[in-house]
Amino acid sequence: MISIIIPVYNAESTIINALNSIKAQMVGLQIFEVIIINDGSTDLSKEAVGNFIRENPGMEIRFLEQANGGVSRARNAGMKIAKGDYIAFLDADDEWLPLKTERQLAYLENKHFAVDFLATRRNHNRILLPYFVKNHLAEITFGKLLLRNEAQPSTVLFKRKILDNTGYFNDDQRYAEDLNYWMRISRNNKMYILDENLLIADGGKRTFGVSGLSADLHLMEEGFQRNLKEMHALKHISWGQYFLLKFFYKAKYLLLLARTWYFSLKNIYYKNRK
Repeated sequence: MISIIIPVYNAESTIINALNSIKAQMVGLQIFEVIIINDGSTDLSKEAVGNFIRENPGMEIRFLEQANGGVSRARNAGMKIAKGDYIAFLDADDEWLPLKTERQLAYLENKHFAVDFLATRRNHNRILLPYFVKNHLAEITFGKLLLRNEAQPSTVLFKRKILDNTGYFNDDQRYAEDLNYWMRISRNNKMYILDENLLIADGGKRTFGVSGLSADLHLMEEGFQRNLKEMHALKHISWGQYFLLKFFYKAKYLLLLARTWYFSLKNIYYKNRK
């Protein structure tokens, strides 16, 4: 069984598309349990999910509610009651493509590959350095994660043993929480990215400076710096690495900020020309 964890916060306009993308999986619905966590939504998300559950009695869906505590706390609540041999995440504004689960299971269930955690590409992006694709897979390591995170949560499928050897997300972390979790997972597990586009993330938008939590680049950068401090406290990186990466993250933040301003000004320019 695959346990699919879906945090929902004010997602009435997108959650049904996300759930329909699970229905469209080629492997069939019988292998899924869907755990939806309503993270204090103030819109009609609860009603939309309730209607979907009534209209789809053949799907195993559990619906939890909690006061707004952020995506990490919501995912943790779902993982703690998950029954599956595999764990998957799906954000309420993302959609799986029909072959996603089938293609990932082909690697996760094949002992020849020794894969514990498998992400995929999304939005037709390319897998960038420092990752290299070999035989359709790019290995994720702790060192590579320090430089770049290519694993978007909704692309991920991993074995249950990771809950036992790594635990859960940092409950109180709202930014770069996925990178923090991947870093800790990488210490004891084999992680890869499948070189196939199997997710539409946030309607296909860019992953920086557009919408949702990623729109606040300053807080994202603070999340990266928090991760660095934690990895140093755990003695996973040296003082020298800590300071080099601290400046690297700051430079990366300024570059992303400049790119965001560029695209914003470009959009304003073209709108004014119409």
